[in-house]
Amino acid sequence: MSALGSFIWSIADQLRGPYRPNQYGAVVLPFTILRRLDCILEPDHATVRELATKFENPNRLKVEVKKATGRTFYNTSNYSFANLLADADGLADNLADYIDRFSSDVDVFEYFDFKKEILALEKAGLLREIVKSFGAVDLHPNVVSNADMGDAFEYIIRKFNEAANETSGDHYTPRDAIRLLVDLLFAEKGVEVSGEEIIRTLYDPTAGTGGMLSLAEEHLLKQKPDARLTLYGQEYNPQSYAICKSDLLAKGHNTTNIAFGNTLTDDAFKGRQFDYCMSNPPYGVDWKQYAKAVKAERDSAGPYGRFAAGLPATSDGQMLFLLHLAHKMRAPEDGGGRVGIIMNGSPLFNGAAESGPSNIRRWLLEKDLVEAIIALPTNMFFNTGIATYIWILDNAKHPDRERKVQLIDGTSFWTKMRKNLGSKGREISDADRAEVVRLYADFKDADPEFSKVLRNDEFGYWTITVERPLLDEDGNPVVDRKGNLKPDSKKRDTENIPFTYGGSTAGAAGKREVIQMYFEAEVRSHVPDAWIDWAKTKVGYEIPFTRHFYRYTPPRPLAEIDADLEKQVAKILGLLREVEQ
Repeated sequence: MSALGSFIWSIADQLRGPYRPNQYGAVVLPFTILRRLDCILEPDHATVRELATKFENPNRLKVEVKKATGRTFYNTSNYSFANLLADADGLADNLADYIDRFSSDVDVFEYFDFKKEILALEKAGLLREIVKSFGAVDLHPNVVSNADMGDAFEYIIRKFNEAANETSGDHYTPRDAIRLLVDLLFAEKGVEVSGEEIIRTLYDPTAGTGGMLSLAEEHLLKQKPDARLTLYGQEYNPQSYAICKSDLLAKGHNTTNIAFGNTLTDDAFKGRQFDYCMSNPPYGVDWKQYAKAVKAERDSAGPYGRFAAGLPATSDGQMLFLLHLAHKMRAPEDGGGRVGIIMNGSPLFNGAAESGPSNIRRWLLEKDLVEAIIALPTNMFFNTGIATYIWILDNAKHPDRERKVQLIDGTSFWTKMRKNLGSKGREISDADRAEVVRLYADFKDADPEFSKVLRNDEFGYWTITVERPLLDEDGNPVVDRKGNLKPDSKKRDTENIPFTYGGSTAGAAGKREVIQMYFEAEVRSHVPDAWIDWAKTKVGYEIPFTRHFYRYTPPRPLAEIDADLEKQVAKILGLLREVEQ
């Protein structure tokens, strides 16, 4: 639990009455951001105000402020938390003036409609106390680190959403899951460069409050203090966007790289590619309202567009983000790119052969983009206990990994939390994380109980349609005008045949031979009059993760089960006798 977040949450109690719990965030979150920025800017307030009197041109002023303070953002108001309460009657107007006089790159308060909340607080007689409470909290980075500030924001958001009975899944991913994702993303290449300045780009199309971006930067700087990681992100939730942007602003990043909007319908970085991409898109979220725009883009962009490979069912948009990120990787000739994305289990297997999801998997595997898939422990997230997986994509694989996918069962690498946070009762400790990363690094030499390396074609299969003849009343086959047997639709069946059936390594190239071999052995030997309708043969891909790690558990001996039953019966009879007495 974040101690700071808990304290800020206590400030929200002052809103009780005029505000409902689901409205607290509209007040507390922008005030927290404002106080954070206020603490950062306060030491240079007088310097900036003096510069503002000399330089009216905002572009020139920005340059001079950067020279004087080292920061790109500023505030030219005469007010701050240090003197806002001195004029009790003008508090609302003075606070509005303070917000208006931030530099243009600080647009975050617009996304909270903060001025409206200031007026509402004043009307409710709460404004002075809220300003006083936040003014008493020192949020300067020297006192509250960026990591602690991020934890506080995320704690606050989770608490507000719990109070409103809403999901926090759209807002943030547990930090232990992010750390594992980041370690895996950077495990293969990039950070080992030495003797030169390291400049890398990192992109998150579902940036949330910026936790993934911040932790990725922290990870790289620990390994290479001189490295530079330029961060890019897009977020469609106004409050999350405002928090993400203000957090990166406070760290000195160029916040023009953080865009507001829906990545699926309006890619803010169209045409851009990145060294690293990471995302935890919402699971099972309906994208019907965006379907028209997504399909229009697919049709107009042609075979090289984001969504050319296929579209998932409109009930779940996860795989749209997967495709989006696959197209955001830096080109192999420019050094290649890597992707880390957290999704639930459905993208592994949903959809029959030649459905949208199956075609997306086919495109990813035939392009040799999938490097590894790691199963996470259950009960890892705050709002769900479902199974989740990290997918690692790479378009410039190490030669040893080419045409292969590594599956890692990380479900047993977790530590029980002392206290559950929502549905989250487990966390990935440093030791757990190190073990999963070691399995990844060991690749073919990893413990086979937890790691499997499979060829891409081992995930492919053909779905064939098996027909049987329609029979007349006398039991004779019915034929059409050309003498061909008519199929009986009621007896029609389908069979899924792995590309690797019978030990074949020919993949799709040996299609007819492998299918015929399967048909003769598995179908015709039982149903002699059956035939294959070759025109209906389809190609499918699925990743049956759990099947590869299935462990047979033999049933308990019958004698042991009988003994347990006798004990329970005796216990029940004893209880009944007590009731009768």
